[in-house]
Amino acid sequence: QVQLVESGGGTVQAGDSLRLSCAASGGTFSSYAMGWFRQAPGEEREFVSSISWSGDTRYYAGSVKGRFTISRDNAKNTVYLQMNSLKPQDTAVYYCGATRSGASNRDSYRYWGQGTQVTVSS
Repeated sequence: QVQLVESGGGTVQAGDSLRLSCAASGGTFSSYAMGWFRQAPGEEREFVSSISWSGDTRYYAGSVKGRFTISRDNAKNTVYLQMNSLKPQDTAVYYCGATRSGASNRDSYRYWGQGTQVTVSS
């Protein structure tokens, strides 16, 4: 059983940056690929980014490519999402998840955190 706890959300202005963190416990963190998803009000949870267990392979949604960077520190059991040049359309609850496979496939994620709110004002 893996527990995930996100942090780092907040309210910022367009163009600002935030770094989200997701701390894992209770399992072998380095054996999981990790992903970030987000969910805006009235919308489905959508893929943002993922990173392989080794950190060698990363994927990004087209809407965030070039602005967001995912990374992980297996020694600290933590995955990060650096978000730059934030836009109002990035406003959502951001969730991290752990998966054995599947990268952008939301249904493949076995464990989820509780989410952290990101609000970007124009």
